[in-house]
Parts: sequence; structure tokens; C-alpha cells
Amino acid sequence: MTQLLEIQWPNHYEPRNCPIHIQNELDMAASQDNVWAWLTRVTLWPTWYVNSANIEILEGSGPDLKEATRFRWKTFGVTITSTVLEYVPNERIAWNGHAFGIDVYHAWVLAPSTKGCRVLTEETQHGWLARFGKLLMPNRMYRFHQLWLEGLERKAYAGLPPAA
Repeated sequence: MTQLLEIQWPNHYEPRNCPIHIQNELDMAASQDNVWAWLTRVTLWPTWYVNSANIEILEGSGPDLKEATRFRWKTFGVTITSTVLEYVPNERIAWNGHAFGIDVYHAWVLAPSTKGCRVLTEETQHGWLARFGKLLMPNRMYRFHQLWLEGLERKAYAGLPPAA
């Protein structure tokens, strides 16, 4: 039986309250522990996810994301400040993101599968910049989130990230 993966949305970010909602899912040939380790090692994202750069931990011990970690990073050409709002080790992580013209919530849920680990990621957005980006490039975020998942699977399949 397949476990239903669901995001626990704060009201402000529920898909019905947002003009933009993207959902990607991948059943990965990798252990859940490895997937979690690579996903939360935020400082290594640029080594395997092309749409991330300039990652800086602002609050928290780093290099791994944990509850209340604040970090700044660049994605889709925009520098965003994010805070981890949900954190259940090896199961769930979600952060918000704020920049001029954008207010986002990005959540991830992991669950064991017969292949290894199922991963669901969803993002909702408010703001004029988000709507403008969707209008000009309607499938861009979906494509890049799929690349994020595929890169995560490759790294997790190969093993754990190097020791911090």
C-alpha cells in the first residue's frame, strides 16, 4: 500500500489561497536517510542543483537545515531570504521565502517506498513577481523542481554527503 503524501499548509499558503501552485513528485532509488541528508545540507545545493547559488546561513548552526534556520540564497535569478517553518527529521521540511514582489512556501515530504524513497515537493507563491514569472515562463518552475528532484536522487543514490 502506498502512503499518501500531503503537505501541511499554513492557511496563507494553501494552494486555494495562492495564484501559483507547483507540485512535483519522484519515487527515488535511494534511501530516505540519504535523501534527507542531501536535501537538508543546504550549503551543498549548488553542487547538484543548477538553480541555486550564493547560499548563506543567517541564523542557525548550519550547514544542515533545521527548525528556524534562516538562510539567504539565489534561485530563478532572485535573492530570497528563507526560514525553515516545519521540520520533522527524515519526513518533512518546509520554508518560506521572501524577496521584493514574492512570498513563497516550499514544502517537502519523504516516505519509504519499495524503490527507496518517495519525495513530494510543492510550492505556492503570492506576489506580482511570481505572477509575472508564471505569465512569461509558465512551466519553468515545474521543470526546475523536477531537475531538483532528479539531482537529489542522483546524489542520494551515490551515498551520504561529506561530513560537515
